[in-house]
Amino acid sequence: MSRQPADGQRGFALVAVLLVLAFVAVIGAEFAYSMRLEATAARVYKETLIATHLAEAAVEQAKRELAADIGSVGLGDDSDPGFDGECPIVFYGRDRVAIKRLPHKNVPLGGGQFTYCISDEEARLNLNNPPRTDAVPRLLEALGVEREDRDTIWGSLQDWRDSNEEHRLNGAESDDTYLQLPVPYRAKNGPLDSVSELIQVKGVTPKLMDGEGGRPGLAAFVTVRGQNRINVNTARREVLKALGVSDAQFSQIEQTRRLGPVTSVQGFNVGGLSFNSTTFRIDAQGLVDGQVRARLTAIVQKRPGTGGETMVVLEWSGVR
Repeated sequence: MSRQPADGQRGFALVAVLLVLAFVAVIGAEFAYSMRLEATAARVYKETLIATHLAEAAVEQAKRELAADIGSVGLGDDSDPGFDGECPIVFYGRDRVAIKRLPHKNVPLGGGQFTYCISDEEARLNLNNPPRTDAVPRLLEALGVEREDRDTIWGSLQDWRDSNEEHRLNGAESDDTYLQLPVPYRAKNGPLDSVSELIQVKGVTPKLMDGEGGRPGLAAFVTVRGQNRINVNTARREVLKALGVSDAQFSQIEQTRRLGPVTSVQGFNVGGLSFNSTTFRIDAQGLVDGQVRARLTAIVQKRPGTGGETMVVLEWSGVR
């Protein structure tokens, strides 16, 4: 004669079954979450890889565009072929006629698109090799930096670039300044390798570098690459003022640029000016599903070679 389990035993068995089912459900949910996470990570990795290759393709197309026989480089307007207000640089042939631009915005390729913008690196003041000794202080003055801060930045920048640890009157060196910081480091005692390095120099603040209130900061006006000359066709007022160009001369330059590129700098009586460029900045983006997934910045320079001009990459940086 079989015996029926007691109510307490049946209740315990039910609780045990429920616990096992809950445990299995938790494991299943964790497994499903892990699979989704891995699938998402794999997809993001794939899209980032594709976007990086797209950005690299954009840089190569920009280099191809720069390989043309360019007579001068300037800022165009709506009448120029392929003009893009967000990226207004225009290349002119020897006949002063604008060269038609290659497609450079949302260009379809493979599994996505690429976009690039070419800007003139010689429209910026070279901090390692300025055209005149007082150009950097004059640029800081044009940007509204106070006299005391200008003296500190300029003295510290010279100390940062020179090969010794001798302290200038308004400068800064390793022992007296940089090694005393909460996160200590030494002065470079050599040329700057990138503009971003400037933030380590005494007196240079993030606000000064990046700008505020819609106004561009110091980083938009300086470079550490290129020549010790400024392209009068592409430079902004602040950079030209750093070279000693007066407001009246700048107005004349603006009027001339509206009619076409300036082809001579003889009449300005200002040293360090040019009307053409050999060094350019390429800002490239790779897009997948319409979203920017990779960014590359390359600074390239055209140099004469045995078989014609060659393109040399001076600086390369990327953001994903």
